[in-house]
Amino acid sequence: MLVADKWKDYECIDASGGEKLERWGDIILCRPDPQVIWNRRSAPEKWENAHARYRRSSSGGGEWSYRKKLPESWQVRYGGLTFNVKPMGFKHTGLFPEQAVNWDWMREKLRRRGPGARVLNLFAYTGGASVACAAEKAAVTHVDAAKGMVAWAKDNAAASTVEGIRYFVDDCIKLVEREIRRGSKYDGIIMDPPSYGRGPGGEVWKLEDSLYAFVERAALLLCDDPLFFVLNSYTTGLQAGVLKNIMSLTLPAGNITADEIGLPITASGLILPCGATGRWQRAE
Repeated sequence: MLVADKWKDYECIDASGGEKLERWGDIILCRPDPQVIWNRRSAPEKWENAHARYRRSSSGGGEWSYRKKLPESWQVRYGGLTFNVKPMGFKHTGLFPEQAVNWDWMREKLRRRGPGARVLNLFAYTGGASVACAAEKAAVTHVDAAKGMVAWAKDNAAASTVEGIRYFVDDCIKLVEREIRRGSKYDGIIMDPPSYGRGPGGEVWKLEDSLYAFVERAALLLCDDPLFFVLNSYTTGLQAGVLKNIMSLTLPAGNITADEIGLPITASGLILPCGATGRWQRAE
């Protein structure tokens, strides 16, 4: 498992009973997590310190309850990068801290290549990976169907004082097809698709039905000497080996690894699984 254990501004304090207790900077949040099926608090006294808690409703959705007034948003830092976070609907904060393992890996690849490498970030959300790549002077194309998420990504880039990112509010499949027609090529591609979603024109995306064909099409955008292709999945039941198989069948010859990614739990010493990631890199 790849473990994001270099954070200082983020910490998974404890996890039990379907919830995780987290520190984001100085603010402590309690959020649901379907992977936490055990029921033992290793630091029971710390759960009372949560400033806000997200509770799911039996009728669907859920809401935050607050023990203290929180700022509308605040910042956390990682490896010289700065991100804006805040409690959102459906429990999110705007950042997936476990993805730091991929940020570090991609930055090292880009550092070797030097400034100007072209990176395509699909389903790019609030731009964690975009900002990380731009910090190494890459020319990043950031694509997400949600206008609000793209605006958030721009704020993260400004907070991290990075440049060189082009932003598109667009359906990722349509943009990839346009880029193929244009003959565009990229040194690196990042794909962080949702389990299910809709594009700005109502286009339906279902991971199990769409992923293989989409990776196959996106692979046509790799340049003759590409650096990496990163494929993430948060879909329960879609194991790391599936990502490896897809990449093996669709990408050029190279080195492929696939792993769970996770976060260390401070109180128990356990690792919290947070999905899977597949990495392709050119053979060296």
